[in-house]
Amino acid sequence: MSQLKLFEDFIALVRAGSFVRAAELRHVTHPAFGRRIRALEDWAGAALVDRSRSPISLTSQGEAVFSMACQVVEQVERVRRQISHSGTGAAECLRIATGRSLAGGLVADWIARLRKGRKPVLPADGRIEIATGMMADMSTMLADGRADLLCCYEHPALSTLLEPGAYRYMTLATDKLVPVSQAASRGRARHGLEAAGASIPLISYRGGLAMARIVGDRLESMPYPLVPAIGCDSLDAARAAALHGLGVAWLPWSMVAGDCRRGQLTVLGGTNEQIAFEVRLYRPAGRLSPTAEAVWEATAASRGIKKAD
Repeated sequence: MSQLKLFEDFIALVRAGSFVRAAELRHVTHPAFGRRIRALEDWAGAALVDRSRSPISLTSQGEAVFSMACQVVEQVERVRRQISHSGTGAAECLRIATGRSLAGGLVADWIARLRKGRKPVLPADGRIEIATGMMADMSTMLADGRADLLCCYEHPALSTLLEPGAYRYMTLATDKLVPVSQAASRGRARHGLEAAGASIPLISYRGGLAMARIVGDRLESMPYPLVPAIGCDSLDAARAAALHGLGVAWLPWSMVAGDCRRGQLTVLGGTNEQIAFEVRLYRPAGRLSPTAEAVWEATAASRGIKKAD
């Protein structure tokens, strides 16, 4: 299976756009990863990558090998799944890749709904595996066949690592990021949004998070003197910091609506300061396991779900 591993390495390189990032995703050192790509080029008899550009680009031979590698890896994974479930009597396992905040909120609610009713789509004894992490890593899991479905945020500031045409998606929810601050006395905000005056402490997100790109892209065009004060690696951490009055945070309205109704947080600004985004569910275009297919179809048929190819 050594050749298959080289194909997987090459796919990771193309999707990551750099040797350093791809090496991290494949859990090997940078020099070792470079040797693997050289070995694949020796096998192909041609240069596959233009290393003079950043992010890297593929040669015409590299484009052909990449297309073939994606097909081979997907087919091998499909056959492996079929064999692992055939004749064993074992229940199928639904594998979902997502982010930490989504896993604890929308995904958990979605799974609970699928297990309700007289004929639940997901039986109580059915196995479910939920993997959480950065969007790039979760996209790679779906692309490598290690996840059946990917639930993620979607916004123009985010760049998907999924090959166009090889996946389908549906919109599970729409939401908006709103700037909030701790509510001080008489409902006034502890920190306001003012274009002039003292600096405003910003509760920001660390670079690897999807929210970091969504918020960062928009803040660049805002006139407020926002100064990063706290960097968080999750929405939950940012909400906690805002509740303690440590600064202004852009958080999903679905997460903070209750806090605002209870008078713990105050929404700042107006619609111009809000950032709309979607939550999408992705799947490979090819056939999934019977359980994953049933979940996809049931979700697509649910009220309020917008389905698209």
